[in-house]
Amino acid sequence: VQLQASGGGSVQGGGSLRLSCAASGVTLDHYNVGWFRQAPGKEREGVSCSNSGGGSTYSSNSVKGRFTISRDDAKNTVYLQMNDLKSEDTAVYYCAASDRTFFGSDCMEPHHYEHWGQGTLVTVSS
Repeated sequence: VQLQASGGGSVQGGGSLRLSCAASGVTLDHYNVGWFRQAPGKEREGVSCSNSGGGSTYSSNSVKGRFTISRDDAKNTVYLQMNDLKSEDTAVYYCAASDRTFFGSDCMEPHHYEHWGQGTLVTVSS
C-alpha cells in the first residue's frame, strides 16, 4: 500500500487549499481513510476521516464547516478541501488508510491506522 499526499503550500489567512491523497496497491473504497496534522511541538491530531464503503465522515471541531473530506473512487484518491484557512491550521498534513474494522469515530484516531502517506506542509500566514 502506498499513499501519496500532495497539495500543500503557503497561503494567506482566509484562503483555500485542496489536499490530495492518491493510493496505489489498494482499492481505497474498501479502506477507512483519514487526514491528520501535526504542528511543531504538538501531537498528531485527527482532522477529518471517512469510514469505508460509504460510511460516516467525521471532522474535528476546529475544522467543522471549513474542511471537507471526499473520495473519488475512480481515481482512487481522497481529498481534503480546506477553506477559510487560519494560522492555527499551519501543520504537516498526513493521509492514512486502514482496512481494519472501525467503529464510529475510530477513524479520527491515528493509532488505528497502519498505512501512512509522507505528509505535505500547509503554511497559513495571517
